[in-house]
Amino acid sequence: MRRWSLANLVSNAGTWMQLTVQNLLVLQVTGSAAATGLSLAVQAGPGLLLGVVGGAAVDRWPRKVTAAVSQAVLGLVAFSTAALIGLDLLSMPVLLLLAAVTGIVNTIDGPATALLGNDLVPAGDVPSAIALGSMVHSAGRLIGTALAAVAVGTLGASSAYLANGVSFLFVAAIIPTLRPAAHALRQASASTRPAARERGRPAPAPHGTASTGARAGLSYFLSRPRLVALAGITGLSSLFGRNYQLTLAVLVVGPLGAQESDFGVVSTVLAVGGVLGALLAGRLLRPTVRLVGTLAACGGLLQAAAGLSPGLVVLVLLVVPMAVVESVSDTAGATVLQTDPAPEMRGRVLGVWRSAGTAWGLAGPPLLGLLLEFAGVRVTLVSGGLLIAGAIACGGLRHRVLARPGAASPPVAASAQVSVPVAATALAPSAALGQAS
Repeated sequence: MRRWSLANLVSNAGTWMQLTVQNLLVLQVTGSAAATGLSLAVQAGPGLLLGVVGGAAVDRWPRKVTAAVSQAVLGLVAFSTAALIGLDLLSMPVLLLLAAVTGIVNTIDGPATALLGNDLVPAGDVPSAIALGSMVHSAGRLIGTALAAVAVGTLGASSAYLANGVSFLFVAAIIPTLRPAAHALRQASASTRPAARERGRPAPAPHGTASTGARAGLSYFLSRPRLVALAGITGLSSLFGRNYQLTLAVLVVGPLGAQESDFGVVSTVLAVGGVLGALLAGRLLRPTVRLVGTLAACGGLLQAAAGLSPGLVVLVLLVVPMAVVESVSDTAGATVLQTDPAPEMRGRVLGVWRSAGTAWGLAGPPLLGLLLEFAGVRVTLVSGGLLIAGAIACGGLRHRVLARPGAASPPVAASAQVSVPVAATALAPSAALGQAS
């Protein structure tokens, strides 16, 4: 696990170096801010359209091989971009093509590296592992953005892509040396045992096409109330909150009348709070969707309070618990997401989640931008926070009413019934949302 964590740290630092430089590079090539958004959309697009297919492929293919190959391909893309920059041959169409290839590979790399990280620790240690992954991700982001500024100022933009390419190859070299934990070996053995199908269990990796597996994954996801509820909570929070780099930046330089440098303080506090939250999340042994919803509602209320902040000091004091709550909620949600499904369906579930996450990730900033434009930042923060908390409270109340003895259960749609066994509710976090990508 130490080697995997080191690989994650190196890879995340390289990724954030490239992401930081990418926007500057597009501006240099085109001189258009709109083109920057287009490049990000092209890279994110495959996750929206092909996420479920990528997850199905991960369920079908050997996990270590899949992760190693995807990391090597991403490294090749980074090296190609660096070479084109150095030769002054990079154009906007080529840059968009490379961004699209990166997005396509990430639809496979994300679930593969996530589930590979889960395989490295005993089942009981997965909660601590995902907390460690979250801390590694936060640390990699801080290191990567800092190194990007140094790299661009001294060596040029191509150096960031070279560094990221090396980081991908480092991960690809580490993967063959990793040894799965005993529970992962047992699951792998069971998934290939013909007798399992004779006992009535479906084969975990169907022999049909990836699209067939993708449809099964979507049906399975929709048949799991916990997963649907988790998606609703996370989507709502992503649409009307969480985009603090946007909303809090406007609040700091607008109504609070502070300087742009003061927002750097707020950003640092957000990062530190995220690390503290990851430390706390490591103590979660059996997180539930109810816990995720409670934390998300608390985060919404804190967001509303932040929108009413009279000054920068009060805002900073509120930002700390906001970041902690968000980090713990994300860790708890990742746990449910990656351990609630049956082992043979986890790649497809992560694929569905990637598609959904890309959708609300793309929709959130423009929606908040419109609210900021027409309603102002304080109204946006307060109304969004109250909407999140209120909707989650109503959903929780409805669940309690339906759970009472004698309450009628809502009918399950026929399309949601799939011939996949319902996994036991093993709730423990997974190391891998801070994936090596």
